Amino acid sequence: ISQILTGLFLAMHYTSDISTAFSSVAHICRDVNYGWLIRNLHANGASFFFICLYLHIARGLYYGSYLYMETWNIGVVLFLLVMMTAFVGYVLPWGQMSFWGATVITNLLSAVPYVGNSLVQWIWGGFSVDNATLTRFFAFHFLFPFVVAGATMLHLLFLHETGSNNPVGLNSNADK
Repeated sequence: ISQILTGLFLAMHYTSDISTAFSSVAHICRDVNYGWLIRNLHANGASFFFICLYLHIARGLYYGSYLYMETWNIGVVLFLLVMMTAFVGYVLPWGQMSFWGATVITNLLSAVPYVGNSLVQWIWGGFSVDNATLTRFFAFHFLFPFVVAGATMLHLLFLHETGSNNPVGLNSNADK
């Protein structure tokens, strides 16, 4: 929730143009009231969120939660969505300066059989990383958290279906 709120405030001042992206981040940090705090909460909150995700996955592995296939698979999809959101968000503040990184990482998709090259060109918005790519990444970074929130509800729904509220297996009615 804090990531979505800080992201909404940052989006009010960010421009997804290659020539002004870095300047808009500098504007947020220097001119917007508590903009530096909002930006740092957003960036460091994402790092802490990944630590929480890794702990959550480790707990699931320890308690054998991978046996609940639907819940586990939705969790894997959630994790991939969060990683995609983080990647496209990392490229945003740097504008032109992160084109090399975006090119290298998105080129990995060209290894997908049959559709790889078309997929890379669609993500780039042309034949190279350019302004269209930054605009597209901003749109993805803005929309994916809401998709993640919806998929989280689905994850919780399947978790509720299996009655997974007692991973240690303690008797909740020990007084009888």
